[in-house]
Amino acid sequence: MLPESKSIHPLPPARSGPRPGLVETVANWSARHRALAIGGWLALVALAVLAGALTGGQAARAVDPGEAGRAQLMIDEQRVEGSVRENVLIQPKEAGGRRFAHDPELREAAADLVSRLRRTGAAVRDIGSPKSADGERWISRDGGSALVTFEVAGPDERFEDNYAAAVRAVAEAGARHPGVRFLQAGDRSLSAAVNEGIKDDFGRAERTSLPLTVLVLLGVFGSLVAAGIPLLLAATALAGAFGLLRVVSLWVPFNSAASAIVLLIGMAVGVDYSLFYLRRLREERALGRGAREALRITAHTSGHAIVASGVTVMVCALGLLLTGVDVLKGLTMGTLLVVGLSVLGSVTVLPALLAVLGDRVDLARVPWLGRRRIAAVESRLWGRIARTVVRRPVVTGAATVAVLLAMALPVLGIRLQDAAVTASLPPGASAAVDAASAMQRAFPGAATAARVVVARTDGGPVDAAAARRAIGGLHRQAAASGGLLLEPITAVPVGRAVEVRVPLAGAVTDPVADRALAALRERALPATFGAVDGVAYAVGGKTAMPHDFAEQVNGRTPAVFGFVLVLAFALLTVTFRSWAVSLVSIGLNLLSIGASYGVLVWVFQDGHLESLLGFTSYGGVVSWLPMFMFIVLFGLSMDYHIFVLSRIRERRFGGASAREAVAGGIAASAGVVSGAALIMTGVFTVFVTLSAIEYKMLGLGMALAILLDATVVRGVLLPAAMSLLGERAWRGPLPGAHFDETPTPRSNSR
Repeated sequence: MLPESKSIHPLPPARSGPRPGLVETVANWSARHRALAIGGWLALVALAVLAGALTGGQAARAVDPGEAGRAQLMIDEQRVEGSVRENVLIQPKEAGGRRFAHDPELREAAADLVSRLRRTGAAVRDIGSPKSADGERWISRDGGSALVTFEVAGPDERFEDNYAAAVRAVAEAGARHPGVRFLQAGDRSLSAAVNEGIKDDFGRAERTSLPLTVLVLLGVFGSLVAAGIPLLLAATALAGAFGLLRVVSLWVPFNSAASAIVLLIGMAVGVDYSLFYLRRLREERALGRGAREALRITAHTSGHAIVASGVTVMVCALGLLLTGVDVLKGLTMGTLLVVGLSVLGSVTVLPALLAVLGDRVDLARVPWLGRRRIAAVESRLWGRIARTVVRRPVVTGAATVAVLLAMALPVLGIRLQDAAVTASLPPGASAAVDAASAMQRAFPGAATAARVVVARTDGGPVDAAAARRAIGGLHRQAAASGGLLLEPITAVPVGRAVEVRVPLAGAVTDPVADRALAALRERALPATFGAVDGVAYAVGGKTAMPHDFAEQVNGRTPAVFGFVLVLAFALLTVTFRSWAVSLVSIGLNLLSIGASYGVLVWVFQDGHLESLLGFTSYGGVVSWLPMFMFIVLFGLSMDYHIFVLSRIRERRFGGASAREAVAGGIAASAGVVSGAALIMTGVFTVFVTLSAIEYKMLGLGMALAILLDATVVRGVLLPAAMSLLGERAWRGPLPGAHFDETPTPRSNSR
């Protein structure tokens, strides 16, 4: 005899009943035509990879939003590379009050560096040094630091050689003056530091997350063969997606940061969908179904849940397009491709593989663990928790909601700001970032100055005399700005245009820097270049770009949230034919996401757990993160809700009481949901150990939200809400259902 908790397990319609749906039809065809299904999938992946490898041409370039994007386009119109400026900070190595005005060694070191830069010939130009006529602009206020600036010359094919020559000159000066410190930071060096940091973090995440995923899969399935199937699906879907992305990138911008996110999403959904499918198949086999019947039932139940989940994730990802930001278009396309391929593989090649393997899917069992995992169907722990909750839904539900709301409270004081290069990476992570931080203290804004692009509206060259007068006016505006606009202000020609660099007060992206940017855009430039007839100007740079990005994203966020919520509601209503279930699912998702937002504010804005997580208090939350987390989490967490609710619905329409259907559905889905959540939580936790502050925030926020969703929400709030709804949960405006509503006796054969 089977335990009472498992006594109701309805079968989907038999073949003589209603016509099978599309998902079941495709899966059944794949199971019958195994060689064709597996060969077709491998051919599709191979063609996608080959197309990516053979794709030539220049990848599409992202254009920044707002005025910073206009500045970028104005430079592009010149058909030449924009000005690339580097800075070298010169300081005594030992503190002791040494000053340039009285220390010959320091002045000699600065002069030696300038001389060596000049000897590079055409490699550098426009050198600014403490010995220039306006030398006081190149000495810090305390007199203990000097700044040497220079532009790395082109053309493009010579740029890297010219940059290397400049770096050698700085290194040689440092070797010649051992008592003096030479710190270099600028456009090229800081960009290289960020790119190298992303590359190192990406590699570390891959090396750590893959073994962790394997270990969890072994724990879930207890078999090397079974554990390898989710990895195989995820790996092939990712390979195909990245191959197609290489083709698509000719028209849609796609960067390395987006690659890391697409990899995470691809691993998450690929493993999740395989877990859903494989776990259900094993359960049906353990209940005595034949191989063909078990595959049919799995396709009818888990197959439908996978398609519904995948469509939900893709629809949520489409919300990113509403921001109008170029860099998010590539992320959207990558998400659509990797999720779409994962869904396609789950309903085609996965049934074919399982049909080929049969019971051999449990080969290479892990001793002790394997036998226990194969026998397990329902979770006793989660079954007991769910039954306790459905007996006291008001008390348990209210207490849990109160805890999540308390966790979410800090979000009321959230401050959104973008990470400056000097704040993104921790001290010691990069020599260039450390140099920029030191430079910021001695010469605020010098390494990350605003870049004002000035060009004639008719395409002709900017009048030199008019430009000099306007730049003179900028010097006066800086002196009268109350310390918001700083020196040294420099200008270099870029084709027929002029690029003027104006250092801004503040820490690049903090409120002070935003006020300085506003002073430059709203007062200083209209009073100077705005008075020159026939010219246009736009401000870009490391303060303007994130400021404009944040403004556009924050302005579009309500529309994105509304889009995701409305379409998610529509999809869930179509899937479950119930308004109540759709509203409950959305409300529970919002609770877990809000709690994760609150913890992010508490940790990164308020400065808790700094030593544990290895970061310096940031004072805010990266501006794009809440919107991005909302979209990704809403899509991924719907996987769990759809899968769990599907199991509850099966039991309810199989004849179980409303409460027993809830408890049984929670218990039956616990193994696969816990395994999937553990994998995703582990992968995102790896991101907390990475160097960039954005990755730490993303990792902690995502890991916590997934963990809350798979435990507190799935184990307590969902059964409490469904128990309170009772029969009303399945009364909706639409006829029909994805699952058979006629109770069907369960076979007791073994």
